[in-house]
Amino acid sequence: MTVKSCLSSMRLRTLPLSLSGVVVGIALGKEICELKPAVVITLIVTTALLQILSNLSNELGDTLSGTDTEGRQGVHYSIQDGEMTIPQMKKFIAVIAVLCCISGLGMVLYSFGTIFAFAPAALLVLGAAAIWSAMHYTLGKNPYGYRGLGDLFVFIFFGIVAVVGAAYVCSHSFRAEWLLPGSAFGLWSIGVLNVNNIRDMKTDAATRTTVALKLGLRKARIYHAALICGGWVLMLVWNLITACNWSEWLFFVTLPLFALHLRGVFTRTERSLDPMLPMLVMTTFITALIFLCQ
Repeated sequence: MTVKSCLSSMRLRTLPLSLSGVVVGIALGKEICELKPAVVITLIVTTALLQILSNLSNELGDTLSGTDTEGRQGVHYSIQDGEMTIPQMKKFIAVIAVLCCISGLGMVLYSFGTIFAFAPAALLVLGAAAIWSAMHYTLGKNPYGYRGLGDLFVFIFFGIVAVVGAAYVCSHSFRAEWLLPGSAFGLWSIGVLNVNNIRDMKTDAATRTTVALKLGLRKARIYHAALICGGWVLMLVWNLITACNWSEWLFFVTLPLFALHLRGVFTRTERSLDPMLPMLVMTTFITALIFLCQ
């Protein structure tokens, strides 16, 4: 096991997507109170570690189930290429899981000063659920990702939990309208998973069920358009409710990039779809950064 193989399995290119919702949550939190640097740092670190844990568990789960084969359309990772053994991956996952617990506990303590109260205790339970979700997408006896439930979990944890949870950790407040950007970024995050599932439809058919397989190629593309457009409708509603000046509309400059992404999804197939994944990830992340800075 080398540093190169570890970095490959960590799939660092996916981190901007997991951080997008948190960045939006931080933006919402800073509108209410002054941000604590330690809270923001541990929040970002915890989110990144959870994404890495999910990526490692996904690789191990796909290997054990036989999903990762030579016919896989996407990027090959360490176990598949023989650069890391299954026991080594299990140890790597255990280390990252422990780091997630330590970082998450630190985040709650920096934010609330204690874990012996309802709000911090509830956040720790939510954190445990996030760790479970990260590990069991394709890993375990009955992984939810093989039953077509990945879209739902991505919406909850990459959207609602990421945005509203991050805002709450930063501000100790909750506002119902935060569910609008939370849902928007959740839909765009599902979009990333959906592109992955459209690309891998042929190889996935033998080992798992995904929404894309249930729908078929044509309807999966229509579903994808609904995810992207639905997110933008929610952000439009959000701005109509909350925007006070023109600068709060700046994040709409990324709309053409989403349109280009949609064009690629509707015109490409299988391995040629792979560039559409980082394109949607980075476009979503850039939208979040503009949202933070406006």
